Amino acid sequence: MLAWEECPAVERTPGTVSGAWVFKGTRIPVKALFENLEDGARIDDFVTWFPGVSLEQVETVLRHAEKSLAAA
Repeated sequence: MLAWEECPAVERTPGTVSGAWVFKGTRIPVKALFENLEDGARIDDFVTWFPGVSLEQVETVLRHAEKSLAAA
């Protein structure tokens, strides 16, 4: 399990999007990024499809996931 609380690009608020981790300042779940990438979307596509999520946030989330998985 990734320690999302250590990632500055995401936040979680009980009662918002069922308490899921979302990109900070949005209601877009982090898992939507991974689902779209798994389905073949590119990062540029995701940022276009989900206005409010910045390229910097996506890159931060991906770096955090990579770092967390490498440490496991």
